[in-house]
Amino acid sequence: MRSSPSVTTLQALAWIAWLAAPAALAQEKPKEPEAKPAVKVTAGPEGFAIQTDGGDFKLQLRGLVQLDGRFFPSDADKLATDTFLARRARPILTGSVGKYVEFNLTPDFGGGTAVIQDAYFDVRVKPAARFRLGKFKPPIGIEHLQADPVLPFVERAFAASLVPNRDVGAQLSGDLAAGVVSYAVGVFNGTTDGASLDLDANDGKDVVGRLVLTPFKKSASALKGLSLGIGATAGKQSGVPSAYRTNGQVPFFSYVTGVVAEGDRSRISPELSFFGGPVGLVAEYAASKSGLKKTVTSQRHSIEARGWMATASVFLTGDSSAFAGPKVRKPLDPAKGQWGALQLVARVNGFGIEQEAFDLGLADLTKSARKATAWGVGLNWYPNSNLKQMLTYERTRFTGGSAAGDRRSENALFLRSQLSF
Repeated sequence: MRSSPSVTTLQALAWIAWLAAPAALAQEKPKEPEAKPAVKVTAGPEGFAIQTDGGDFKLQLRGLVQLDGRFFPSDADKLATDTFLARRARPILTGSVGKYVEFNLTPDFGGGTAVIQDAYFDVRVKPAARFRLGKFKPPIGIEHLQADPVLPFVERAFAASLVPNRDVGAQLSGDLAAGVVSYAVGVFNGTTDGASLDLDANDGKDVVGRLVLTPFKKSASALKGLSLGIGATAGKQSGVPSAYRTNGQVPFFSYVTGVVAEGDRSRISPELSFFGGPVGLVAEYAASKSGLKKTVTSQRHSIEARGWMATASVFLTGDSSAFAGPKVRKPLDPAKGQWGALQLVARVNGFGIEQEAFDLGLADLTKSARKATAWGVGLNWYPNSNLKQMLTYERTRFTGGSAAGDRRSENALFLRSQLSF
């Protein structure tokens, strides 16, 4: 029979284990906590941002506030109201979630209402392929696609009222040949001219596309800033047809009660732009053809409305003009004798609709104008890249639109104070 180990032997084994424990623990180094990506917080003219070191995850806060004044001298028929208004008030959230996904969420509280202007995300695979899904501007109409903060005039011209404003859909876009060629094509719910849409009211969908060439972009030519493009839409739609407003936002054309849109709708919009040194030029033409019918007769007709515009601008202070807006060289600093940038702008634009709209009784010539032609001039002051003060005047003449014949001309004076970042 074996004897149990002695107390002395057990104590010796315990001491050996105790002495060996530090050596064993020393061989197993404690695991270091995983390094977390560094986070940077930045602030500047482009807004306020929180992002990881590589920028794969980013949240940027930007904003736009436009405070306007509209005044209508010589408004004998009292068709317009002199007023101050908050035209746009937008907190803008943009950013990225990972290396290839970007997003934009833009509510707007201007005009006393709350709407979502933009709500979309992009999957950016490479410059030649960017997929966008959500609510945003369909790719047609150069002035319509120009960002609100950099518009040379307070309101867009007639041509922009003939293309959709914002719609819900999916789009593929990209740049080819190092940016010499740009394209965009998408499928959208389909909205009326100049309108925004959140929910489709019928089963029809619109296909929208745009192609832009900048042929001298990679050269040293004086025409390096010249771009030529064309956009178009096609689809079958139904619902309430468009009404049109002057640049002072006063209605001047609408269809009579009982006329509805029914059938094919198509648009086409060729465009041209040039930016070189202090000079900028943007021009476009837009035509929108819609199927219409009177509910009492169900007889269908096709009516086309047309708009055009040409805008020229020049920085009197020599700052460089660009489609995306200027970078002010000498921000306001009276102590240094710097006063920002000063821009002179001029524009002509017009609208017309087929005479058939009146001959068929779809519109009333004593209430709706058949043609409208406008010219305007303005002066824009940029104290810095985030502030802008605008003063513009525009005169619009009409053909038809009154029981006495031609509607009286509209004289509109616009003021705007803008903060954007």
